[in-house]
Amino acid sequence: MSKKYRIKAPVRFTAIVTTLVLICVFAVSALTGYSDVSAAQEPEYINVRVQAGDTLWNLAKTYGPDDQDVRQTVRDICSLNNISAADLQAGQYITIQTSL
Repeated sequence: MSKKYRIKAPVRFTAIVTTLVLICVFAVSALTGYSDVSAAQEPEYINVRVQAGDTLWNLAKTYGPDDQDVRQTVRDICSLNNISAADLQAGQYITIQTSL
């Protein structure tokens, strides 16, 4: 003999089931990494020919990421190209990261 169940408050039942389903979807999404936006964005680089009178500061302001401090961009350029500000010469090519 089986017992029959009757839902007394169908609106509340539907709200609870919907909430549980949403929680499960968000949990699975978080565990699989689909909500991780930063993983999809890769850095982009540009090669720039140094002109007479160019400085690392001006190149960093012109070509570097807009959302990064210019001082950090200058450090990144030096590190990426294995140079210092004194090593910068007209005619040489340097690589600059344009986005993060």
